[in-house]
Amino acid sequence: MGEAGLKHRTRFGNPALMIAANLPDIDVLVLVTGVPSVAFRRGWTHGVLAQALLPLALAAILIACDRWRPRRDPTGPPARAGMLIAIGYIGVLSHVLLDYLNNYGVRLLMPFSSRWFYGDTLFIVDIWLWLMLGAGVYWSRRRKRHTEARRALVAAAVYILVMFVSARASRHIVLERWVGAHGGPPSALMVGPLPLTPLSRVVIVDGGDHYETGRFSWRTPGAVSAVDRWPKRTDPAVEAARKVPAIRTMLGWSRFPYFEVAQVAGGDRVTFTDLRFGRLVGETTVIVPR
Repeated sequence: MGEAGLKHRTRFGNPALMIAANLPDIDVLVLVTGVPSVAFRRGWTHGVLAQALLPLALAAILIACDRWRPRRDPTGPPARAGMLIAIGYIGVLSHVLLDYLNNYGVRLLMPFSSRWFYGDTLFIVDIWLWLMLGAGVYWSRRRKRHTEARRALVAAAVYILVMFVSARASRHIVLERWVGAHGGPPSALMVGPLPLTPLSRVVIVDGGDHYETGRFSWRTPGAVSAVDRWPKRTDPAVEAARKVPAIRTMLGWSRFPYFEVAQVAGGDRVTFTDLRFGRLVGETTVIVPR
């Protein structure tokens, strides 16, 4: 967005865009505290209150910097408060939108509601989006014009729109298939993105007493392949583990919580994860005495 022309609208235009586009992730500082990161991440600093206030705070800091260190280049644009505020909103809201579009989710209504919202549209690190935007920056800088960056933004917007429609359409197909086979809707359903493969999506269905996972592909949209069944554990050890603070906190973040139980010396080892990520993210293990 900076290379498309916004960075020339005001002093600090490019820094304002880059800072604003990362500003909601100041909640990553929770990692240096004893608070479980999932209890705070994508919450307060991503919710409607932060969306309203963070751009104003950033603009105020940059205006103060402008007064503290006046510009040396008289040909450059002056610091314009209105434009810095607008750029702050563009950066912050684009961040929150992209967070919403993946399957990790975001608590858009914090601090008024802790409800999670999931777009299930883009993979959390979408290589195709990175390549499009990166190419726009590279060629705009090399040719010293805004055209390539603007084309990249249009291409990215079209790609996101196509993926959004694909996500909604594939979810509708999978839901109809489930209802036809079981007579009613599942407790929860995700038809989410996969890395590198825009034509395929991962399917997770909460069937009540079990989960089912599989793959949806637009090459064969009438079927879900590689179906696997994950029974939900209701062991006393699982119920005891649910009361452990670390797991109780993660349950508030989890979308498809899954427990495994193994007998070990002195008790049962209960391992908790979320089927969205397997053991890549969110695994917690506790020992429950017998």
